[in-house]
Amino acid sequence: MSGSGGRVVAAVDCGTNSTRLLVSREGINTLERRTIVTCLGQGVDASGLLDGAAIGRTLAVLEDYRGIMDALGVEAVRATATSAARDARNAEEFFTAATAVLGIRPELLDGDTEGRLGFEGATAGLDPARGPFLVADIGGGSTEFAFGAERCEGVLSADVGCVRLTEQFIHHDPPRLEELHACLTVTEAHLEDVLIAIPEVRRTSCFIGVAGTVTSAAAVELGLEPYDPDRIHHFELTRAAAEDVFRTLATEDRAQRISNPGLHADRADVIVAGMCVLVKIMRFFGFDSCLVSETDVLDGLVSSLLADGQQRSFREASAAGGR
Repeated sequence: MSGSGGRVVAAVDCGTNSTRLLVSREGINTLERRTIVTCLGQGVDASGLLDGAAIGRTLAVLEDYRGIMDALGVEAVRATATSAARDARNAEEFFTAATAVLGIRPELLDGDTEGRLGFEGATAGLDPARGPFLVADIGGGSTEFAFGAERCEGVLSADVGCVRLTEQFIHHDPPRLEELHACLTVTEAHLEDVLIAIPEVRRTSCFIGVAGTVTSAAAVELGLEPYDPDRIHHFELTRAAAEDVFRTLATEDRAQRISNPGLHADRADVIVAGMCVLVKIMRFFGFDSCLVSETDVLDGLVSSLLADGQQRSFREASAAGGR
């Protein structure tokens, strides 16, 4: 433990659409939480490669995050990469460069681990009596479905996400009906897989949504400007409200979408595809509402650091990396 204030740890997640940071003292006090859209997975679905400019954008953000972690006295950090890096043949190029910036090598999370960490983060602090829970982490390249009550009992990572669907099917602004139909149909096929892999999901009592699509939908529904995570966390987004946000955003062009209070311009290009995933989940499983969570994979990573007494300190890792 570091001094009287407790141990300061951090988690960094390099996702397909955004690069995120959480710095926490003892997993209780959040010292910093940041999300920056870097589009690391731009074009990966078509080319199978991470784009050089996308790598550069992500590394620049990691450089900023490294400065924040140094300033806050972070002692241990866990950095990860997910769907885009799983799909890219040149992921090693990114990992090598990221290691030089962070001083530690990011881990390539498989979908199962990503889902379990997300479940731990999203359900922390919730009364188990509200469960069983289904946590859906709608990312850029994949969506992780994790089910359980007091612990995660089943996970499926599906290759459907806001960036992947946008690049595959949405080629007009606003999207055409046939493009929206394609996104919804592909999502439904993956939900059939969820039922096969986790049949217990039919017992879900509380549906929890995490990540940018879900929090943005809640922010638009609330008309939040500026964004207020305290009002978003554990907001109950009804199915009717989600459908209303979907209809609004899907019938607007980009310039109109960004005029909606609560929608950040960085998400305007992929939010419609993300909403296709969210509303299809609620329709398919018959969920009347979605409990929006600001806690997610990052919080699960922080918990894992605090539980691992053998974790090498950030300062030692940095020194070993020549930082």
